[in-house]
Amino acid sequence: MTVLRGLREALVLLVIALVVIAVAAAVWVAVAGGGFASRFGVVSLVVGGLVGVTGDLTLSRIGMLDARAAFGLPPERETGGGGRVLTGVGIFLFVGLPLVVVGVVALA
Repeated sequence: MTVLRGLREALVLLVIALVVIAVAAAVWVAVAGGGFASRFGVVSLVVGGLVGVTGDLTLSRIGMLDARAAFGLPPERETGGGGRVLTGVGIFLFVGLPLVVVGVVALA
């Protein structure tokens, strides 16, 4: 069941990202002109890269590393709490990477 919940979460995130990318590309075409497919590919590459890098909470925890080390505490570990099933690796593999592939295909 956890696998299905993770795949469903990835599908929802992917669909939301594709809708946001399509809207951003349409606005870009409306403002600057040009072809929709190439704009869609560029925005998809950017969003896929950002989602792949920032998909987990690692970047938000970097600021607390010094404070936790001062008190002798280890770095925080990511848990699947808050209704999330996918970890950072899952978000990279099932959301970020497909967005990058879609971007490359749209640019080709």
